[in-house]
Amino acid sequence: MQFLRHSTWFFFISLLVLVPGVFSLFRYGLRPSVDFTGGSLLEIRLPSGSKVTREQLDELLPTDFQLATLQQSGESQYQIKGSELSVDERQNFLLALESEFEQVEILRSETIGPTLSAELLRKTLNAVILTAVLITCYVWYRFRDLRYGVCATIAMFHDSLILLGSFSLLGYFFGVEADVLFVTALLTTLSFSVHDTIVVYDRIRELRRKHPRHTYTEILDAAVTETLARSINNSVTIILMLLALSLLGGATIRWFSIALLIGAITGTYSSPFTAVPLLGIWDRLQRRRQLARKR
Repeated sequence: MQFLRHSTWFFFISLLVLVPGVFSLFRYGLRPSVDFTGGSLLEIRLPSGSKVTREQLDELLPTDFQLATLQQSGESQYQIKGSELSVDERQNFLLALESEFEQVEILRSETIGPTLSAELLRKTLNAVILTAVLITCYVWYRFRDLRYGVCATIAMFHDSLILLGSFSLLGYFFGVEADVLFVTALLTTLSFSVHDTIVVYDRIRELRRKHPRHTYTEILDAAVTETLARSINNSVTIILMLLALSLLGGATIRWFSIALLIGAITGTYSSPFTAVPLLGIWDRLQRRRQLARKR
């Protein structure tokens, strides 16, 4: 099959997904969790059928506490996020809740200072940049050609932008926050994307050795044809597992599973339909420059 003939359509599909997400990133950004902003997070479970409102919490919480979000994460289960609470303030708040609702179960309690959150954000950015640089250098070294490293990295950032844009939209419409687990999913997406890309690139290298008389475009088409079924079959097992976790898993890991699911789908798509067409474009531009020099 001649996949590269349809490269324009592949890039058009990518743009359909990328443009709304990138617009949302610039317009609304990501909704950071307490991990990056600093403050306190409490996840509580009230007696079955009980409900709590922001007005009730304002009466129970300290007067100087700034309530950021009150989110229901299950039946009678709530996440409370806001400014930093001391140990005594948190204990007094829980006692006030117990007097109001009789039985309160603490599922999660975290407090992160602003210094630690700023350091965590800085380390996250450094980890993403370092990962991209190392992957580029590794692919360049393994295939002895810069274009392989550059095209693999572009495809990798294509997947990352889709994931970031998706969570920006989810944060704006559904209040989904980007936390440390989201960063884990983002870094996993980087590695998953380049893993599939290397499989296709390795097949391209083998075919160039076996068929030196074939054009580069023919080699790229053949490599995608021979590896596509294998890539899809491998990815489907992961996608089904992540889909099950997203639908049936608990509230704590649901959005982490959805982030991994988005990364798995985009990584499977980008390897044959973004990374390989980019190689074809690079090759055409390179040949045009060579012809221009000869003239």
